[in-house]
Parts: sequence; C-alpha cells; structure tokens
Amino acid sequence: MPQSIVECIPNFSEARRPEVVAAIMAAISQESGVRVLDQHSDIDHNRTVITFVGGPQAVEEAAFKAISKAAELINLDHHKGEHPRIGATDVVPFVPISGVSMVDCIEMARRLGKRVGEELDIPVYLYEEAATSPERTNLENIRRGQYEGLKEDIGVNPARKPDFGPEKLSGAGATVIGARQPLIAFNVYLTTDDVSIANKIARVIRNSSGGLRFVKSMGVLVEGRAQVSMNLTNFHKTSMARVVEMIRREAQRYGVQVHHSELVGLVPSEALVDAAIWYMQMDQFEPDQILESKLFEKGAPSQDESLPADAEQFLDALASDEPTPGGGSASAYGGAMAASLVAMVGRLTVGKKKYADVENEIWPVIDEANSLKTKLHAAVKEDGEAFDDYMAARRLPRDTEEQKSDRIKAIQAASIHAAQVPLQVTRDTFAVLKLAVKAASIGNVNAISDAGTAAAFCRAAIKGAGLNVRINLLGLEKETQAARMLTELENIEKQAEKFSEEMDTILNNRGGLGLS
Repeated sequence: MPQSIVECIPNFSEARRPEVVAAIMAAISQESGVRVLDQHSDIDHNRTVITFVGGPQAVEEAAFKAISKAAELINLDHHKGEHPRIGATDVVPFVPISGVSMVDCIEMARRLGKRVGEELDIPVYLYEEAATSPERTNLENIRRGQYEGLKEDIGVNPARKPDFGPEKLSGAGATVIGARQPLIAFNVYLTTDDVSIANKIARVIRNSSGGLRFVKSMGVLVEGRAQVSMNLTNFHKTSMARVVEMIRREAQRYGVQVHHSELVGLVPSEALVDAAIWYMQMDQFEPDQILESKLFEKGAPSQDESLPADAEQFLDALASDEPTPGGGSASAYGGAMAASLVAMVGRLTVGKKKYADVENEIWPVIDEANSLKTKLHAAVKEDGEAFDDYMAARRLPRDTEEQKSDRIKAIQAASIHAAQVPLQVTRDTFAVLKLAVKAASIGNVNAISDAGTAAAFCRAAIKGAGLNVRINLLGLEKETQAARMLTELENIEKQAEKFSEEMDTILNNRGGLGLS
C-alpha cells in the first residue's frame, strides 16, 4: 500500500521579522511525523509560504500549531504588505500526494477549521474543494476587501459569515482553509517599475477576466520592479511555458520585456519537463527517458506490501508466545477496522449527485467514525499496557502481612483498570455499530456490504472485549465498581444485538442480500 502523504502549504502574513517566521517553523517542525520541505519569505509581500508533508494526522496537528503560533505573534492591525491577506495565517490548503484522496483532505480542512474556530476563536472560511458554497470556491472572493474590508463586513453582511468561529475579527484576522490539487505559485518580473503594466497583463492572462482557464494573477511592485504574481491551478492544462509566452507578448505591447521569473515554494518536476519539451520542440519524448526517473522508478519493498507496517507487526505480535497483545487488543483493532469501513462508506457517498440530499447527514458520520477509529486504535496498546500493570501488581512482594495487604489492593486496582479498557472498547465499538447502521440506511448502496462488514466486526469486537471485561473482574463481582461495570456491559451487549438485527434488516431490504 502507498504511504499516506498529505502536503500542506500555509501562507503567513509575516516575512520582515525572522524570529516570528522561525517560531512558526519550529511549531511545525516539532510535530512528529512531519517534514518541512521549503520556506519562502517575500519581504515586499510581507508573506511567508511554508511547505511541509507527512501523514494526515501529523500534518493536521502541525497546521493547527502553526496557526496558533501565528495568531500569538502576528497582529494584522499593524501589518503592511503588497500581497492581499485577511489573516495572520491567511490560507491553509491541504493537497493529496499519495495514499489519500481529495475527500480525505476535505475532511482534514473541515476538522481543522472547526478546531481553529472553537479553540482559537478565529473565523474560518472553507475554500476550493472544501467550500460550502460555489462562491467560496475561489479564494479571491473570500479575500475581497482584505482584512480591513472583512473587519467592516463580518457580523453585518450575511455573505461574510464564516463557516466556523466567531463573526468578529481580532488582530489574528480570519483564516481560509481548504483542499485542492497541486498548484504552482509563479512570478514573472518585468523590465519596468510601472506596476500598472503588470496589472494590465495580469488582467489579460487570468481566468476571471477571460484569460487562461487555470491562471490566477495580479500585478504588484517588488524591489522596484513590476511583477506579475500568479497561481497556476492546473499546469497540465495551462502550462508554465504558455503563460510565460503570453506575458512576453503582452509586455511587448507596452515596450517592456520579461526580466526573469521565480517559483514560490515547490513545483512538480513534470511541470518543468513540460516547459522544456515545449521550448525545445522535442518530438516523441517519453518520461522514462529522464535518467533520475529511471533510477527511482522502482524501490525495494521493505515489508509485505499487502499490509500496512503496523498491521503486519500487530499480527506477528498476536501470533507470538507473549501474553500481550491478546484478545482485548484484537477486539480494539477489530473495532478500529469497523470504524474505518464506516468512514469509507461515508466517503463513497459524499460528492455523488445521487446522494446529495443526505450529504449533510453523512459528514458527521465520517467525522465521528474517524474519531472513534483513533480512540480504538489507541486502545490496542492501552489494553496490553493494562495487562502488564496487572502482572506487575501480582509480582509485588508478600513477605509481610502489610505487603500482602498492599499486594491484594494493587491487584484489585489493576484488575479494575484492566477491565475498564475493554469496557471502553465496547462503548466505542457500540458507537461505531450505530454509525454503521446509519451508513447502511442512507449511504451509497453500492457499499452497503462494507457497512454490513463493519457491523459484523463490531459484533465480534464487543463480544471479545466483553469476555476480557468479565475475566478481569472474576472474583470481584461483589465489588460495587465491578458490579456497575458488568451491568453496563450487559446493557451494551443487549443494545448491540438490537442494532445488529436492524442492520440485517437493512441489508435484506435495501441491499437485497437475502440474509436469514
């Protein structure tokens, strides 16, 4: 399976104070599992673009920490720069690189936006693929009027109501968060300081004015030179070479030339290869003619590629002669897999015209399933640790009466704790079961068997975790806390049976699966 990698390219409204940029960089770099690839600061724009990659969870957490740090150190009331902006952290796009889908990145944007709004009290607008309305797909529309204009409109103009957070601005401004395909931030400098020429050229080439379909552009003055600043949103359909040549022709109309160009951040190698092929008029070129591409075409597998690394290691650990991980951990893993299947059914539902009327109901299912998946995955380790604590209690000395008494108390406490972990697994897995039933009832019918499989995993996980609760409480049934736990477990098992029967009915009536 490909490694799950998401790219994040947050833009911060600061470049003139290196210590602030360094603090934001540190907030990102300190998150385990994240790698910073690039940092580009433009003094005239007073803007810094940082590019980092990693697994979805790590990238999402690093983005939150960066937004928090920027809000702490940047005040838009005192900010000046050539580039439009509405926030200390102006825009945060997530880009799928490998092993993740655009829907995954949309979910990341929604979760991060909600968290930023609630925990940092910053208004958040969702854009591009994560936009909640067509007019917010385009970043320009959200950023119109910049920070100063938004400060006047927010809370007054209904069109400026944020997707998350308060309808008011502090010095941190607002933040735009979204998901998009890779784009190229690209600037072309002219042999003039007349910024009006750059503005005229930008107006001609950008899509919003009737120009090139996948170009966003504006004219600015940078270091005494007019610049056409651009975002290329699809270099496959609007190549860098085509854009440069159009700028060159337009510049000639005003008696100026292209001085040089620059990249902001990173660029896919394919975009540069396309430009080289175009300029060199190369015929019958094949990508595998590039030496480096051939060298890195194949990589030696380091593991059984049919399983993620942690899954393979977990199965090996289960098969070993060690007492942990055992049935409790296996039950938690089964619950986590069920939650993952529910999230998958949800993702196969959103974005489909046929299911547009239930999309608002499905998004919370996806979000909750992801949250439960994380909790249940963590319980895999927690169950083993609880058993280890129990064994440690049994090894306590018992030479004196006091030691014997202390040992008995420690064993009882450890037994209760060892039962609490699988009991929580039954709670969380029961929650997954209810989500599976909802996904089966309103989700993509082509994935109904996956929802049913999730329910089957839930039944097994609840049964397995319940067995672990009971064995850990053997001999303690008369203890008040243990009795309460066993009563709760029995209630969960009864409710789970009812939902399992409901699932079978849905699988028969909606899916036509003919279960008996």
